[in-house]
Amino acid sequence: LKRVPVLLIMCGFVMCGLMVWASSAIAEDRAAKDGDKVSIHYTGSLEDKTVFDTSENREPLEFTLGDKNLIAGMTNGVRGMKVGESKTITIPQEQAYGPYDDKMVFEVPTKNLPPGVKAGTPLRDPQGNMVMVKEVNEEKSLLDANHILAGKTLIFDIKLVSISDGPSTPAK
Repeated sequence: LKRVPVLLIMCGFVMCGLMVWASSAIAEDRAAKDGDKVSIHYTGSLEDKTVFDTSENREPLEFTLGDKNLIAGMTNGVRGMKVGESKTITIPQEQAYGPYDDKMVFEVPTKNLPPGVKAGTPLRDPQGNMVMVKEVNEEKSLLDANHILAGKTLIFDIKLVSISDGPSTPAK
């Protein structure tokens, strides 16, 4: 008589284990959709094969598919992927950081820059926006407020690592 409850409890654990296994198998087989929390490994490069970023030797990038914190081309590329799937996506500038805008290049008095600043140094303007020092001259210097990848086609090798329901923390 005492064995029956133990047997029922063991069956309960087995059933629970089957349910967890079945739900994870379903998650791996489903396609990523807007609103899903996803994580990917990626390597981003330019058309000349220069790598500008990678998650290699780091945690995968985690984000909510369809949120506005990621470039549209990446969202479009991941949408519809399944866990374990890998692919290469090419993202035109319009779906990445936009075209390069000459109007975002401007002169400032060199005396307003930090001492010893050189061309190629990234700075923040008074509003907190990132600018790149293009030229430093005695009187005036040239700053560029375009994103460093503006005007470029981006190529990403991506692998979908996981999909889960619900939002994640914002992409970084």
